[in-house]
Amino acid sequence: MKRLLLPALAVLSLTACATPQPTLYQPAAAPNGVGYSEYRIEPGRYRVTFQGAPGASPQQIMDYALIRAADLALADGYDWFRISDRLVRASSPDNPGPRISLGVGGMDFGRHSSVGLGVGTGFNLGQPTYGASVATLEVFMGRGPKPEFGWNARRGYLRPIQGPATQGTGSRS
Repeated sequence: MKRLLLPALAVLSLTACATPQPTLYQPAAAPNGVGYSEYRIEPGRYRVTFQGAPGASPQQIMDYALIRAADLALADGYDWFRISDRLVRASSPDNPGPRISLGVGGMDFGRHSSVGLGVGTGFNLGQPTYGASVATLEVFMGRGPKPEFGWNARRGYLRPIQGPATQGTGSRS
């Protein structure tokens, strides 16, 4: 029984390390913490940033930044918002695809020496996992009729509490 307990605990501890932290729609607790933050540039103009946890897709991070922009527009009494600038810094997937490695080594034992050559291959059998991603939007807000390339702040937004981002977060109609 004790022989099985130690390997089982080792497997569980490694599994816990591999589980990614979920990205939730929440305020960032620290300057580089997971969640949203905003900076008011002037009335009706904000810079919205959403920092995702490792494992969150860039699309999910952008969706959460758009949701935060809509929340700010509604909180300030605006009807629509327009994105004037956007930046998504997404790290590449950890395991993007097949890879090959080559290793060479040598050893000297006095009069005898040896050289070794090794070739290894690897294939990603699962879906790629992403590192931390950041989405930054510069947003203008307004009242009245929505411009052609604006987002309606009052329609089409779902407010996720936990879990993955919802599809189709914004409405352009």
